[in-house]
Amino acid sequence: MRPMGRRACRDPGEWVKSKTAKENTDVTSSVAITVCAAMVGVCQTAVAQERKIERSQLPAAVERAVAAQSQAATIRGFSQETEHGQTFYEVEMTVSGHGKDVLMDPTGAVVEIEEEVAWDALPAAVQAGVKGKAGGGKIGKVESITKQGKLVAYEAHVTTNGKRSEIQVGPDGRPLAHEE
Repeated sequence: MRPMGRRACRDPGEWVKSKTAKENTDVTSSVAITVCAAMVGVCQTAVAQERKIERSQLPAAVERAVAAQSQAATIRGFSQETEHGQTFYEVEMTVSGHGKDVLMDPTGAVVEIEEEVAWDALPAAVQAGVKGKAGGGKIGKVESITKQGKLVAYEAHVTTNGKRSEIQVGPDGRPLAHEE
């Protein structure tokens, strides 16, 4: 009679321990869990990480840029973001009753501006493009996205069947080749 969990080798006098089906499943599960955990860690590193900060925590160059960008505005808050290993600072403010977010690099250079735009102020082609991409969803806030001083897209917040999402169209209302 052979001991459980063992199988015979070519040499009948030698016994080699064999893993049972449950042991093989446990090993496979452990490897899968380890791989998934590693992938989550990599994905979290690639995604922007944002944390709220106080104005006093801004670098001097960013503080000077904030002072220039926020004239006649009410500042709602600040955040520090790390994306692809680079650090950025964002100031959220209200200007003339609408939202405006300015993203700057550590030298105070403006990288991106997102500014709320009233629906009626959007060009007809942009309205049509947003409506087309939104499908049957309810369109909420729409923002212009400006990078390096150039309008690159419009972004709309859409609610469809209780789920919120963002859609983007180009300055001409056409679909973008890639999101901004």
